[in-house]
Amino acid sequence: MRLSEAQVCSITHILRQHFGAESEIRLFGSRLDDSARGGDIDLYIEPELTDGNELAKALIQSKVALVKALGDQKIDLVINRKGSSSLPIYQHARETGVVL
Repeated sequence: MRLSEAQVCSITHILRQHFGAESEIRLFGSRLDDSARGGDIDLYIEPELTDGNELAKALIQSKVALVKALGDQKIDLVINRKGSSSLPIYQHARETGVVL
């Protein structure tokens, strides 16, 4: 995994602060490959929040907080609301991702 322990702590703290303490967070994509270079930070979230307006607010606020904590990096947040339809990206992130 190409994230430091401090980065992982920042990510989990920020995302749980905005999406709920019981939210599931996974890192997936190129940052899992230790031999690769660069790449964005792909994060999968199953949030504790369920209200669409609250989720939209949490998305914006968490992105701002992540940029402040990690610097100006490309960060993709994939949010899978409980009870929503299953998209292929959700399945891929759950199968290949690492729980943070």
